[in-house]
Amino acid sequence: MSKKILIINGHPKKDSLNYAISKAYQKGAESSNAEIKQLNIIDLKFEPFMSGFNKDTKPEPDILKAQELINWAEHIVWIYPTWWATMPALMKSFIEQTFLPDFAFKYKKSDKIVKWDKFLIDKSARLISTMDSPPWFYKLFIKDPGYKTLKDIMNFCGIKPVKRTYFGSVKISSDEQRKKWIKTAEQLGHKLK
Repeated sequence: MSKKILIINGHPKKDSLNYAISKAYQKGAESSNAEIKQLNIIDLKFEPFMSGFNKDTKPEPDILKAQELINWAEHIVWIYPTWWATMPALMKSFIEQTFLPDFAFKYKKSDKIVKWDKFLIDKSARLISTMDSPPWFYKLFIKDPGYKTLKDIMNFCGIKPVKRTYFGSVKISSDEQRKKWIKTAEQLGHKLK
């Protein structure tokens, strides 16, 4: 039985290193007979600014399709650039509008402590992010806020484990270094990780 993998690309430009990484991951996963679906956030039509959750407002059609893909997937691969220490704004907006109550989780009634049901269990995730800072610097001195945020969101909804791979520094990288990163992404796809 093949593994169902959803690749979500959060970069707003399709001619980016992130899309080359995405294609490489997909190529590797296909070589292991995984079933792959791709979602490029930039292709979706949705209101980029959320004004709060309203249970009576139905999500936009592209958000509903994204939710279907997330439900379908066993493994979700997030590919995005790290900008200002975390994900791009459009990706954050996508998460806010997709991982909604009654889809990803549901709060339980309680007077003393916040409790909730997690609806996205039995799924795992991999974060692949490019960055201008060296990954060791990002983890050690900036304290890895992008990973912590996404891992907490995924865990809150039941997705775990959440693993990470960073490629950087992009700003000073050579063509040879970028080719190595692309090859690493392909190997991750082949291992279905």
